[in-house]
Amino acid sequence: MKLLSIQVGLPREVRWQRRTVSTGIFKEPVQGPVLLRTLNLDGDRQADLSVHGGRQKAVYVYPVEHYAPWRAELPGVELAWGAFGENFTTEGLVEDEVHIGDRFRIGEAEVEVTQPRMPCYKLGVRFGDPGLVERFLESRRSGFYLAVLREGHVEAGDPIEPLAIDPHQVTVTDINRLFFGERGEQDADTLARALQVEALPDGWKAHLRRQLV
Repeated sequence: MKLLSIQVGLPREVRWQRRTVSTGIFKEPVQGPVLLRTLNLDGDRQADLSVHGGRQKAVYVYPVEHYAPWRAELPGVELAWGAFGENFTTEGLVEDEVHIGDRFRIGEAEVEVTQPRMPCYKLGVRFGDPGLVERFLESRRSGFYLAVLREGHVEAGDPIEPLAIDPHQVTVTDINRLFFGERGEQDADTLARALQVEALPDGWKAHLRRQLV
């Protein structure tokens, strides 16, 4: 498992559907060591802190494995690393193998998986296509967020070392499926385990509990 690229960006104002919006979704690769702090990477900020950023969404990860299918589905669209607004483009970490609560060491930092990404309309702003948000959700190629347990420098090319697997073993894919109500025969057990995952934010747990009613 490897950190292929690091992207950061500051909020900018762009015109979108006859209005001006502020967004931090435009990220650019950086070279050399970058300090990963509790709330974000140095040089990175979010525009709307009511829905983006915070301790449980300090870093957004997107697997490089998703770029090939997106390039097939979006011919003619340039998809450089960071195209989906991710801070970390990674190799070897995919949603059906990574559990909420798993912990990893990357460079000097230690991180924990907290939740899938649910994109807002600004993903459509990034691509100039309001329909992309729905396509992104339907793809289930969500990526996921990390909380920072130990601050430190990270750099493109760093190995990603597993430190601990969450004992409840609920994958990012499991959470996506439960969120969208795509429950199979085994998912009553999965739902019960998900509610016990300490790293899963309270807002996600509240949504899942409503499915028990």
